Amino acid sequence: MTDHAALFAPLTFAHGPAMKNRLMLAPLTNTQSHADGKLSDEEFKWLVMRAEGGFGLTMTCAAHVQRIGQGFPGQLGIWSDDHLPGLTRLAAAIKANDSVAVVQLHHAGMRSPAEIIGEAPVCPSDNEEFKARALTGEEVLQLKADFVAAAVRAQKAGFDGVEFHGAHGYILCQFLSAEINTRDDEWGGSLDNRARLIHEILIEARAACRPDFQIGLRLSPERFGLKMAEIRRVAGMLMTSGLIDYLDMSLWDVGKLPMEEEFADKSLIDWFAELPRGDCRLGVAGKIMDPAYAAALLEKVDFVLLGRAAILHHDWPLRAAADAGFKPVSLPVTRAYLAGEGLSPAFQDYMAAWKGFVAEEAA
Repeated sequence: MTDHAALFAPLTFAHGPAMKNRLMLAPLTNTQSHADGKLSDEEFKWLVMRAEGGFGLTMTCAAHVQRIGQGFPGQLGIWSDDHLPGLTRLAAAIKANDSVAVVQLHHAGMRSPAEIIGEAPVCPSDNEEFKARALTGEEVLQLKADFVAAAVRAQKAGFDGVEFHGAHGYILCQFLSAEINTRDDEWGGSLDNRARLIHEILIEARAACRPDFQIGLRLSPERFGLKMAEIRRVAGMLMTSGLIDYLDMSLWDVGKLPMEEEFADKSLIDWFAELPRGDCRLGVAGKIMDPAYAAALLEKVDFVLLGRAAILHHDWPLRAAADAGFKPVSLPVTRAYLAGEGLSPAFQDYMAAWKGFVAEEAA
């Protein structure tokens, strides 16, 4: 029988504060911030509502660490000290609600739209599909430095930690992919070389930040030329390295079977849950909607991340604590409903692009 109470047990980490429960707000694109990357009142409201709603850890959307790393309109920035006032305000408000405050650090690489960044996007290697150019060796070193500088900036703003975004085909994931990364220098070729950028960023961020600063990493095991065996090897190495406090496996759908036939005899999460973790905590994201399912997953992992469920209910943790049988509202929902959950018109427009999420309005 699933232990519902397990969802509300505290979770400690090797560095930084404990979570009061096993529920983490997933990093969610919301297109609500200003064009210059400064935090908007709308994005502040959306995130603080989730902290108020009981999440043990509240994570921002992907915040870009270089101006040319922007991946979508209205993206939160952390590449300049000009972003510090908004970030400082946000960190304080999240922490005031007894929620661990974390920024996700991101660079879209080849997936940065040229019309947003005003130039060709960058990538580990030239990429015809995305019309992206290869980074020079010096630019790779600058990218590494900017990821580390963003972690230090997050610390300065008062956040408890950062999560590095190594998933979903963004730049750190592009380096991991043998299909996208065809470099022949120390950043390409073998898996060790392709994982070098993530590894060195983690080493340098750990050295640059205070001892109680929390560092996490997000990985995904499929698409964008990723191979399950390689991502398992990277995940296993990093979980036992002492460099990360948690690994966030973003699986899109926790229960799905791997795309690669040789791994299709068990679900994606099982391939990662069985790896040695050392002092690292393992979390999972992907279509986790109701408390019973979330609690059942805690038999395999240490915490769960909620995305769509948290969009639908800012207070999902409080509701789940009060009622083990709580079921989220069914889709589609109206724009008025989403406004009540703290989504601005820009975020509502973004969600309307997800098939079946937002109800069509009568003409």
